[in-house]
Amino acid sequence: MLAHRGLAIEAPENTLLAFDRAAAVGAAYVETDVHVSADGVAVVAHDSSLRRVAGRDVEVSRLTMAELRRVDLGHGQGFASLEEALGAFPDLRFNIDVKVEGAVGPAVTALERTGAADRVLLTSFSDRRRRRLGDLVPDAVTSAGRMGVITTRLASSVRWSAVVSLARRRAAALQIPERVGSVRLVTAGFVRAVQRAGAEVHVWTVNEPADMTRLLDLGVDGLVTDRADLAVPLVAARS
Repeated sequence: MLAHRGLAIEAPENTLLAFDRAAAVGAAYVETDVHVSADGVAVVAHDSSLRRVAGRDVEVSRLTMAELRRVDLGHGQGFASLEEALGAFPDLRFNIDVKVEGAVGPAVTALERTGAADRVLLTSFSDRRRRRLGDLVPDAVTSAGRMGVITTRLASSVRWSAVVSLARRRAAALQIPERVGSVRLVTAGFVRAVQRAGAEVHVWTVNEPADMTRLLDLGVDGLVTDRADLAVPLVAARS
């Protein structure tokens, strides 16, 4: 179970407080996102702009890390750097979506400074970026990007296990929604094909306990959820 941007019920998403709340309910994994500041620091943030989270029409990349820390996100929280988040929670495992090319180098630096490479999963919608991250941080694992998911889904439909293995290209996981429009991505056959190829299937974003149970019964390996408070006891009961 991966706590999506921490546990943001009574805390701003992707903040140290949200990660602390997730850890407090027993989450061992948190999912987060990284952009880059004007001074080249990996910033924990999902959006490229402050518009949604802070009501300011300015890009994350236009502010320094010091300026971003002073942004009021609520509950006394400002933006945190990736290095700060990894250092503050040495027992948590982080799933890190590197949103932009400019964040690759700063994210790698944060991992090196904290020695956290062996407790992170690195991902990106860009397969090229994801492969670059895997090359730069060989101790970390990665999940497939957009094209890796598409080709794996197509390959699994005809049960070409060798093609599935090729399609995910060294990816340890595929992280996908259950559906894209009317197309169901997550089926029992797809899950089995990916697992036979040596990878895991993580489904996002799953917030209803009934859906969590149904997907776990289907055999998925992980759930990305906004409701870690509900998912942790559900998964623990099944274990």
